[in-house]
Amino acid sequence: MIFIIFLPVLIITFIIKFFSERRTIKRDLTGKHVCITGGSSGIGKAIGMQAAQKGAHVTIIARNQERLQLAIQEIESYKINSQQKFQAVSVDCAIWDTVSEKIDTIDKELPIYMFVNCVGMAICGKLEDLSPNDIKTMIDVNLYGVIYPTRAIVPKMKSRNDGVIVITGSQGGLCGIFGYTVYACTKFALRGLSEALHMEVRDHNISITLALPADTNTPGFEIENESKPLETQLISESAGLYKPEDVAKNIIKDSLKGRFFSTIGMESWILTTLCVGMSPFTYVFDLILEALLLSPLRLISAYYLRSFQKTVTKCSRKNE
Repeated sequence: MIFIIFLPVLIITFIIKFFSERRTIKRDLTGKHVCITGGSSGIGKAIGMQAAQKGAHVTIIARNQERLQLAIQEIESYKINSQQKFQAVSVDCAIWDTVSEKIDTIDKELPIYMFVNCVGMAICGKLEDLSPNDIKTMIDVNLYGVIYPTRAIVPKMKSRNDGVIVITGSQGGLCGIFGYTVYACTKFALRGLSEALHMEVRDHNISITLALPADTNTPGFEIENESKPLETQLISESAGLYKPEDVAKNIIKDSLKGRFFSTIGMESWILTTLCVGMSPFTYVFDLILEALLLSPLRLISAYYLRSFQKTVTKCSRKNE
């Protein structure tokens, strides 16, 4: 009922956004070097395909050498000219010495214009059910695996006074829900990293985009489902399941426009607008719309929160 009343406002919002963005001058990836961590599968691989279709040179980074080789062959099949270069590099992004050395080598061979962090994983479960090793693994992959490679590339982009950095977070980085206790902790941290880093690099013509995809049909998502409690499954189903190709297309588009947030779908946009806080803004239209919509969106969020809590309570009673 609340959504139906609010629907006309949302329609007007998207019309304004559409016409305001038509005049936007986007950056171009033709002949530029795009480097993607976590690029051997899922969203990272899909971003590599999108970049190849736009005429970019593509480097993907991951740990598994076999998956890397299969992925880079698939990405290369999307190239549009023979001058494009492709390579796959095996390295653990959560180890500073090795990842910094590899990125230094990659950047010297061909300066990196767009750096995309797609490393990430989720082990679901209530906090008391997660082992210390589970907790450490998620912190290593989701935090150090993003902070270290980003730390390595920032000085190089600053020296060139140009660049695009993408940090792939999650809707779980804006709203903590049952079963995502530690995962949400790491993804919330990426927002803080992105906001502070944006302030540090903005004067060096470097843009930061924080991607906040919903559940995406990737190999990582299939593994995540193996440990996902029923409560988490029922709550997360409300946001739908997206294709990695669609998420990748949105991330490329938003990052080239210089947007701080990259979202996909109505739920993702509503959640991001509701949680905008002190986040950077690119367009004045966005700022005005956010200011107008925050109060009514809070009412919608209350409805969803009550619904989520009812789901948790119902499952708890059933378990008892």
